[in-house]
Parts: sequence; C-alpha cells; structure tokens
Amino acid sequence: MARAAAPIEIPEVDALPGFPLPHERMQLIGHRQTEQKLLDAYRSQRLHHAWILGGPKGIGKATLAFRFARFVIANPDRFGQAVAAAADLSVDPEHAVARQLAAGGHPNVLHLRRPWDDKAKRFKADLPVDQVRRTVSFFGTTASAKAWRLCIVDAADDMNVSSANALLKILEEPPERCLFLVLSHAPGRLLPTIRSRCRRIDLAPLSEAEIAEGLRDLAPDTVPGPEDLHEIAQAADGSLRSAITLLSGDGLAIAKGVKRLAENAAQLDLAAVHALADLVAARGQSDNWENFQHIIQIWLHERMRRDLGGGLQKAHGLIELWEKTNQAIRDADALNLDRKQVVLDFFLALRAA
Repeated sequence: MARAAAPIEIPEVDALPGFPLPHERMQLIGHRQTEQKLLDAYRSQRLHHAWILGGPKGIGKATLAFRFARFVIANPDRFGQAVAAAADLSVDPEHAVARQLAAGGHPNVLHLRRPWDDKAKRFKADLPVDQVRRTVSFFGTTASAKAWRLCIVDAADDMNVSSANALLKILEEPPERCLFLVLSHAPGRLLPTIRSRCRRIDLAPLSEAEIAEGLRDLAPDTVPGPEDLHEIAQAADGSLRSAITLLSGDGLAIAKGVKRLAENAAQLDLAAVHALADLVAARGQSDNWENFQHIIQIWLHERMRRDLGGGLQKAHGLIELWEKTNQAIRDADALNLDRKQVVLDFFLALRAA
C-alpha cells in the first residue's frame, strides 16, 4: 500500500522563520492605551463594526488584532461580568478559543492576506478580489445567536482597486454581530470611502525600551549590547519585526553601510556601494533585501523632513527619489529583477539629488 503523502505546508506572508505568527502570540509589546480603547469600545453601549489599526509595519498591529479577536470570541457577552472586570484583552492560553487560534484558526475568524502562488512559488503581489469575496460565504454561514465573527484584513495596503471596492461593499452593509479589523501601514492612502466607514486608531512606533523588551521575549540569545541595541532601535524605527530582521543575517552591517554611504553621497565611494549591493542582493538572503528597503525608507523620510524646513524646493529631489525607489523595489519583487541594480541606482540617484 502506498504511503500517503505528507501535507504541504503553505507559507504565510511576512512570516519570520523561527518566530511565532501573530495568531500564536499571547503577549503584546506596548500599545496599552490602544488596547484599552478597544476594550472600552467593546463594552460600551455602541460598538462600531469596523476599525482601522494604522501604523508602520512590524509594530504589532496583527498581534493586537488577534488579541482583540481572541477576547471577543471568548467573551461574546459584551455586558457580562467577565468583560466588565477585564483589565485588558488577555485570554488564558489554555482557553479553547486561544488554543484554536494558536493552532491555525477559528471558524469565527477570517484572516485575509496575500495568498501563496503555488505556480510562481511566491506570494502574490496584491490581495486579490477573490480573497475579499470570501467574506460573502464567511458571513453567510449560520452562527449561534451570541457568536461574533471577525474579519482581519492584513494588510489593506495590499488590496487592488477591485478588492478595495469589494471590501467597501460589505463595510457599507455589515452583517449582524460582525467586526472588521482593517490593518494598514499607511491609512491615509486607503480609499476615503473605506476610511469614512471605519473608526481609526493609529498605533505608535515602539520605543527603544519596548524594542528591547520584545527582543528579550522573542530572541533572548540575540539581544545586543547597549550601543548596538541603540543602533538597531534607530534603524528599526519602532518596528519590532525590523529589529528582529536586522539582528539576523547582515542587518546591522547594512544599516551602518547605508547610513555611511547616504550621508556622504556627494563623494560616493563606488567600491563600497558595490560591496553593499552584493550583500543586499546575496542569493537566499531575503532578510538583507527587506532590511535595505526599510533602512533607506527611514533615512529618506528623516532627510526629507529635515530638508522641508528649508522649503519644498530643497526636498523635491528626495521626494522624487522616494517615489522612484519604491517603484523600483516593487518592480524588482514582482518581476524578479536584479536587486543589486536597485541598490546601485538608489545611491547614484541620491548623489545626483
């Protein structure tokens, strides 16, 4: 008799190998005030059906969304004693709901994210409309009168025009006892009609102390000394995810290299640029590529904010570089183009700007 084939494990977008996914995380780093706002809203007389959780990538938006979903499903009676007495959104890890979510899902939670393209062997470039239309069958199924159903859109920035319009349609006519948690790295870019149908809460970037707390919790063996920790926290710009990736591979070296070359772009050291580009584009080092993207975006943002003090004309070249570089990164990811060339073009354009 032939042995049954082992099930194929489908990867999750933005997963960090060796680290728990947001639905597996019981602890939330930071964001206590935001957590309290959601708890207060849940036990208030009027609960809005849709919420935008905004903030930079990697600061804990998805972890908070699943924390809220876990609490709501475990405590469906908004005006019951358990909700009234709750100090936060924590749920006992041994609770059946917590165990189901940690194991991979719960029938009352729909997690929408960019799917894996098995033919291309990579994640799709956007969150397609057929994923958003899963809400029709999800909310169309029969649930008990007391049960809540939650849809987590992770992240709304990945939606194309069709999927955004599909989400808008269901937000306009929400089913009973449903909640939407719409995660966005840049809420201001979402459709105004989507924003108008949601309550928005912006999560603040994590502090250096919170970054350190998160690293001690998730990667205790990699926590650097005070000097490197400060460098990591600055480069991570409040993102625990970025801090973790910076500590893996060549992240710290890339952060220091980008800073040194960018600050001296007028007298650009081309040999050093090529060496950095080789490091960023090294085969199999996806963390290096992600770190480079994050670091240059932070550097450009800070430099533009500084230059805007001298007038828009002074910052105009950097604004154009920001747009051009973001497009080059998207093209490189979507079309599998040469990443090294993106790095070289960035520094050559920076020198010209």
